[in-house]
Amino acid sequence: MEELQDFTEEKESNFDLKAEIYKYLRHWKWLVFGFLIGGLIAYLYNRYTIPQYHSEASIMILNEAENNIAGALPSGGGSILSIGSNTLDNQIVTLKSKRLVKKVVKELHHNISYFLEGNVITIEAYKSSPLVIKFITPDSIVDGVSKTLFVTPKSDTTFELIDESVGYKKEHKIGEKIELDNLEFFIVPRAGMNNFSLRNSNTVQINVTPIDQVTANYISKLSIGPKGKAQDILSLSIIQEESRKSEDFLNNLMFQFNKDGVADKRQVALSTTEFIQNRLELITSELDSVEGGMASFKRENQFMDVSSGAQEYLAKSSAAEKQIFEIETQLMIIRSVQEVLNSKKNYQLLPSNMGISEGSINGLITSYNTLILERNAYLRTSTPQNPVVVTLTNQLDSLRENLTDNINSTINSLNIQLSELNQLERNSQGKFSAFPGMEKGMRGIERQQQIKEQLYLFLLQRREEAAIAFAVTSPVAKIIDPAYTISSPVDPKPWLILVGGFLIGLILPLIIIFAKFMLDTKIHHKGDLADLTKNIPFLGEVPKISPGSEEVIQLNDRSPLAESFRILRTNLAYLMKAKKENRGEIIFVTSTIKGEGKTFVSYNLSRTLASTRKKVLLIGADIRNPKLHRYTDLNLETKGLSDYLYDLDLKPLDIITSSENEDIAVDLILSGSIPPNPAELFMSNRMEVLLQKLSEIYDFVIVDTAPTMIVTDTLLISPLADTTLYVTRAGYTDKKLLDFPKDLKQQGKLKGLAIILNDVDYSKFSYGAQYGYSYGYGYGYGVEKESKLKRIMKGKFNK
Repeated sequence: MEELQDFTEEKESNFDLKAEIYKYLRHWKWLVFGFLIGGLIAYLYNRYTIPQYHSEASIMILNEAENNIAGALPSGGGSILSIGSNTLDNQIVTLKSKRLVKKVVKELHHNISYFLEGNVITIEAYKSSPLVIKFITPDSIVDGVSKTLFVTPKSDTTFELIDESVGYKKEHKIGEKIELDNLEFFIVPRAGMNNFSLRNSNTVQINVTPIDQVTANYISKLSIGPKGKAQDILSLSIIQEESRKSEDFLNNLMFQFNKDGVADKRQVALSTTEFIQNRLELITSELDSVEGGMASFKRENQFMDVSSGAQEYLAKSSAAEKQIFEIETQLMIIRSVQEVLNSKKNYQLLPSNMGISEGSINGLITSYNTLILERNAYLRTSTPQNPVVVTLTNQLDSLRENLTDNINSTINSLNIQLSELNQLERNSQGKFSAFPGMEKGMRGIERQQQIKEQLYLFLLQRREEAAIAFAVTSPVAKIIDPAYTISSPVDPKPWLILVGGFLIGLILPLIIIFAKFMLDTKIHHKGDLADLTKNIPFLGEVPKISPGSEEVIQLNDRSPLAESFRILRTNLAYLMKAKKENRGEIIFVTSTIKGEGKTFVSYNLSRTLASTRKKVLLIGADIRNPKLHRYTDLNLETKGLSDYLYDLDLKPLDIITSSENEDIAVDLILSGSIPPNPAELFMSNRMEVLLQKLSEIYDFVIVDTAPTMIVTDTLLISPLADTTLYVTRAGYTDKKLLDFPKDLKQQGKLKGLAIILNDVDYSKFSYGAQYGYSYGYGYGYGVEKESKLKRIMKGKFNK
């Protein structure tokens, strides 16, 4: 047994970049195919994908304090429209609110879409559809309908209507009233569409979508944000397939936003105007009554003017009367406000800036109106149970109580002052006890007349101011840029898609090939045996036999198979040790597992050695699974090795079958009968005696042994070999099994070990890609066959 060998060595990198590149280039047809298919798919995607465009607009939120013209009124009437400043975030929320977007969708009828069917794709015909649908059914019903209709013009006046959801298919006339699925409508040509265009148009697909669904779709697509570093400019953008539809939506959205803001600002002015008008009607009636009473008083007492004697009384009491007048005016105004505050209408706007001298009441009225407007704004998009609305309601209730208390305390204070002034006046009047009673009555009537006149004029002035303020209400926003669309589409980007398609088409085959290589654990070429052949000689390779070719070499054979075995024979000569004793070489042929071609190699190697006029004997030592008889005409029952090992009376010459082929003479010893105890047979000395005697007769004794990993037969007789040829098979032997012969070599269980790679498919490898030499055999033998291209080119130039 050979001495144990140490295979310990530093691991070296076996990575060969050139070999890896050639390994992938072997599949260049698939790479080119994937590259072209990827490019084709990308081209078709670009060709038939409807592009999407980016539409954008910009709007400036105006500062109310700087743009309110009504603020220039003498009495500050512009304050009527003050509703507090809103932040930019609040304006963004308003622009994206469902209420506002729904109003835009409804006004533009974007819940109804028209599509023209083409040969491959269907495109939207926004404002270009030859036919349009007009609903008779109320909008409240249509707004929640989801329906798809197909309209195909048949003539100038007729069309076919199809509704696949209900199986409806019928022909109608243009403008005819149609009743379908609880809907009433008629279909007419679009304005400006002539009969020829209608008759030759394609099928029109009409999609009716619920308004809430379209609104939600627009809100999800709409993007709003500050433009640059500006704090008052918003950029509105949307990405859709139909750019004109996007532009109309953005423009109308800005219009509705401005309209909505102006309406909010005018709401206070309208409420104030209503209040003043109601008070004017009441004051007019009271003034008419006072003036009528004055005329009756003068007529009854038959006088036209007060006597000059009353001048002294007037001088003394004028100051008191003036103060009484002012206090009573204040009381009337405050009580009017109190009536509105205590009315049954909850949370009604109060008249502001009415000339109440009590400053705290004016401030409370302004705060109360501001909270009412803010609460009403939230109620447009939410319910009274909204936490914010509840909070505002609580604040309003608290403010109303505070305002009521202030009004009551003010009225009490004014009443006290009025009582004191009246007492002062009575004292003054007591000094004129002789003054006629009618003078006193006249004064009372005149005072009431003056109060009513002053109040009437005051209300007239306020009404005009409120009307002016309403008429000159400034917009809340200014359109900087109307909606416009960027000419280049956002998606798809043709060149990016095309390049991506080519790259993906190239990468996918590479990934598949890489996965194939990663999952492939079989050996395919000498490079896969690199770790094994560092310490074990590599004898040679046997090519894969093409279909229809002979698997047994013949005399003067020029095939690649014969040439490969001649190389094996040559390399084998360098492995055989110089013989001191006069006997032949004993060569064992084995493998790791069955099916790797050891019998095939044994038989052809024996014929190759015999072709040099050497005496060769081939022994079938795989007595468990005999295969050698396949290459002969002998039966499996022919006496052979197992019979010799069992029967002590048999001699070596009794089991040798002489070759019948005079050209290549190879004697054979078949395996014989399959024994029940092959291992015990090999443990006897009969095998050693047999090989010793036969080596004295033959130049080469080739022994086809059993696989070493499956059974122990070969290892039992391995010390009898001079050389052991270990066969591996390309595409069959697993790389993990290569550690087994390496371990056997290291442990010295196999003598003169050399590796043979069988069944190599040379068509899969390029010249010199793996090892620096050509895999082709038969070089220089016979006439080289010209390719079809060479023959065509040769014939072309010879003409």
